[in-house]
Order: sequence, then C-alpha cells, then structure tokens
Amino acid sequence: MVCLGNICRSPMAEGILKNKLKSSGIQIDSVGTAAYHTGESPDYRAIDTARRHNIDISGHIARQFKTSDFSNYDIIYVMDEYNYNDLLKLSGNAEERSKIKFITDVLHPGMKVAVPDPYYGGSESFELTYQVLNKSCDEIAAMLTNNYIKIRKG
Repeated sequence: MVCLGNICRSPMAEGILKNKLKSSGIQIDSVGTAAYHTGESPDYRAIDTARRHNIDISGHIARQFKTSDFSNYDIIYVMDEYNYNDLLKLSGNAEERSKIKFITDVLHPGMKVAVPDPYYGGSESFELTYQVLNKSCDEIAAMLTNNYIKIRKG
C-alpha cells in the first residue's frame, strides 16, 4: 500500500486489509513515496477513523518506499497517479512495473481512480477515504483468498 507520506491513506489500507485477512499469513505493509513523515505515527485522524471501525493502526511507523520493496512484494497498490508515476520512475524493469496497480482498479478496472487524500480535510474526509479503501480491500481480500484456496488445492 503506497501513498505520499505513509500517515493517512496507506496505513489505513494496510490496517483494513490486515483486518480482513487476519490469519492468512499474507504479508501486508504500507509505505510512502516521500520521506516527509518517516518514523512518525499515522495522522491522529486516520487512527481515529480506523479505530471507529475496530482497526488499530496506532502502532504503524511511517517509512519511505525502497527499491527492494519491488522484490519483497507481489502486488504494490498505489493511492493515486502521483504515487503510480513515482514508483514507475523507481522501477528497474517490466516485471517491477507490472506489480504497480491502483488500489481502486479492483472496483474500476483500468480507470486509475484516485483514493481521496484526506490530509487537508476533517473527519468526514477521512471517513470517505476509509469507505473507498474498505470497498477496495473487500475485493482484494476476496481475490487473495480465492487464489490461496486454488493454490492449496493445487
């Protein structure tokens, strides 16, 4: 999960998906494309919004995307076109580029729909962002669960 500073959208997305895939063993992480907030906790409004939905993201520590993340993760979900373009610039080959996807592609395939950045808004902006991420994560969780079942049945 990738956003700009790793204190609003991406930690919420990480928390939501982890909550949906609790004991799956699937590794889920979030990062920012910029180092503005490295080492910080999520924005208090993101923490409050997640908490209202019984998700605790308060222990998250922001970090910046590293090129090694391309080899550590199979899918890299971005929140908007800026994040997408930043990661394209960092990618070293077609395989890495193929891993970068808009998180909303599961709802709006190929449309590059951005997740609203709530940073300059109030609690209603964070709730709207949560709802978009929750719907996307519902689809991602179903996809990952179905793929896991197919692999297990082999």
